[in-house]
Amino acid sequence: MDWEQGRESENLEDRRGMSPKKLAIGGGIGALIVLLVGAFLGVDPQQLNDLFNQDPPDGQGGNQGQVERRPPTPEEERSRKFFATILGFTEEVWNEQFRKVGKRYTPPHMVLFSDRVETGCGVAPAAVGPFYCPADRTVYLDPTFFDELEQKLGGSNAEFSQAYVVAHEVGHHVQNLLGYSSIVDEKRRTLPKQEYNKWSVRLELQADYLAGVWAHHGQKKFHFIETGDIESAIKSANAIGDDRLQKRSRGFTSPESYTHGTSEQRVKWFRRGLETGDLRRLEEIFEMPYNTL
Repeated sequence: MDWEQGRESENLEDRRGMSPKKLAIGGGIGALIVLLVGAFLGVDPQQLNDLFNQDPPDGQGGNQGQVERRPPTPEEERSRKFFATILGFTEEVWNEQFRKVGKRYTPPHMVLFSDRVETGCGVAPAAVGPFYCPADRTVYLDPTFFDELEQKLGGSNAEFSQAYVVAHEVGHHVQNLLGYSSIVDEKRRTLPKQEYNKWSVRLELQADYLAGVWAHHGQKKFHFIETGDIESAIKSANAIGDDRLQKRSRGFTSPESYTHGTSEQRVKWFRRGLETGDLRRLEEIFEMPYNTL
């Protein structure tokens, strides 16, 4: 991916040099995969605290466990520049696309962290994977996630694959601004869990579609996609489908419990966004019959 010519966003904060209190959740690939079911969703981290019997934050200062900041390593500095530039690309694309439909785009913030992070949605361990918190309109990301994605789940650690993940989370922010997130949140409050899960899948596939729309317009504007980049993003989308994650973690799948969509669905909607670049087709994912997604 040819990204170094891009503008760095000013909306990124790097907290990795801080030393937070540890959040013990247990180890092993089983725990990782359970947590990764929440990745790419915009999951409420407080629900994960409950799942692992963690105490919620006491509200007496969000950085109470932070002790001091160390200098960034060269690798961390390069990754900071990379994610700041990708975030900058999303700002350019979505500013332009929102203007075309007569709306104003307010960009999200992004926080890079390690170990755990305190957010407007609660406390999250790093193993949850990247997520968007609508309460503070922030994307949270521990970059070591991509090593786990490649080494344990069969995804890709290539730069454009990482950019796809960021674009997916920013897609959740776009959904929040356009009102789609509130529609699904209302379904969560009113529908039985199995029926709500279907709306969660729709929201996730829509975010994959938005990641494709971003790549479509970003390529036209910045020419950042290189040979093999699309394949790397598709490899990662394929690796984190509900069916693949469930099969790997417990040996069987339960379609009624899917919340993100199958590998095939995730790849399909990312490709469709990439091919069309059409922001107006978002309604299609919410309106078409569920079994045709």
